[in-house]
Amino acid sequence: MSLFDCITPAPPIEVFQLGRDFQADTCPDKVSLGVGAYRTEEGKPWILPVVKKAERILAEKIEQESINHEYLPVLGLDTFTTAATAMLLGDDSPALADSRAFGVQCLSGTGALRNGAEFLKRIIGSNIVYYSDPTWGNHGLIFKNSGFTELRKYRYWDPLAKSLAWAGMLEDLGNAPPKSIIILHACAHNPTGVDPTRDQWEKIADLCQEKDLFPFFDCAYQGFASGCLDTDAWAVRYFVSRGFELFCSQSFSKNFGLYNERAGNLTVVMKDQSKMANFKSQLTLIIRAMYSNPPAHGARIVDTVLSNPELYQEWRECIKVMSSRIIDMRAGLRKRIEDLRTPGDWNHITTQIGMFSYTGLTEEMCMFLQKEKHLYLLKSGRISMCGVTPGNIDYVAKAINSAVTKFQQ
Repeated sequence: MSLFDCITPAPPIEVFQLGRDFQADTCPDKVSLGVGAYRTEEGKPWILPVVKKAERILAEKIEQESINHEYLPVLGLDTFTTAATAMLLGDDSPALADSRAFGVQCLSGTGALRNGAEFLKRIIGSNIVYYSDPTWGNHGLIFKNSGFTELRKYRYWDPLAKSLAWAGMLEDLGNAPPKSIIILHACAHNPTGVDPTRDQWEKIADLCQEKDLFPFFDCAYQGFASGCLDTDAWAVRYFVSRGFELFCSQSFSKNFGLYNERAGNLTVVMKDQSKMANFKSQLTLIIRAMYSNPPAHGARIVDTVLSNPELYQEWRECIKVMSSRIIDMRAGLRKRIEDLRTPGDWNHITTQIGMFSYTGLTEEMCMFLQKEKHLYLLKSGRISMCGVTPGNIDYVAKAINSAVTKFQQ
């Protein structure tokens, strides 16, 4: 008899199971369109040249013992959080000018969401959270495991128009009780790639203000979506300019390629700085009981780049390389699908933005593509555009054409 006899197997996480299935597949034509990680035109991971330079600088500092492996403060590396917060809010941010915004180093964007959720539940007493339908697969789990019991969805994707379900979104948020937490994707919505326009963001802000809702932005793709840091941060900066208090989780996994370094930041914007010390003291206790201290290496890489004007500019060029390749693949894939006279309207492939495309393919089509064409994509029809390369784009388009033609309604 074992204490662990009662344990039953948990369902696999779809995106990671796809990766395992892809690795086990021996077909030479196989294509991985699942995991959200950048790939070069050759389908390889890319260590950004500017990251290599930063790591050489850090290695020299280790050699000189000007940095070491001592614990960081519980709330993280101060120079990193300051730089990350300024990158998000902009150097001219009224919140920074008034000293009422600050950052907390977290275990990437996931950790920033969890730290924020824990604080809202334990300290503020929040219990209702809204997130888009669909959304990133971890949002609900993070808030559920933080103790939230009212997990609600607001409409976001219109499957017929393959665009934003704007009226439904407004109606659902309009019915949210005061003080509800509203998860908003700052840019490059995951999984749909559909973002509100600036006019629509203004109306969302109006509604949040009118209904007294708390915005919690998730910013995993700043710079990676459009190629411009400022463009991708517009929504967050607009809400700050309107006087909102808010949280924003930031991840440096995508825009720095630091997937396994878990470099993230929770930006906090308050009405004034009078409660800031109390806030930090309470969050310190929450983090202390979860993981005590954050890791240093990834944060030091980001800090080294953001604090050096020459490296900062080089990094911005790297971002443009990544975002431009994805935009090019979108255009190329759409053209090929249309040239094959694939049934349906495919302009959403190019109107969507960021790493992912919500193709509109049915689950039946997706399973056919996995089993028969060796295309590994989520059953929701989401594909990672990074997995599309000049070497496989024709095969991907033909496979999609086959699936749609076979199963069209």
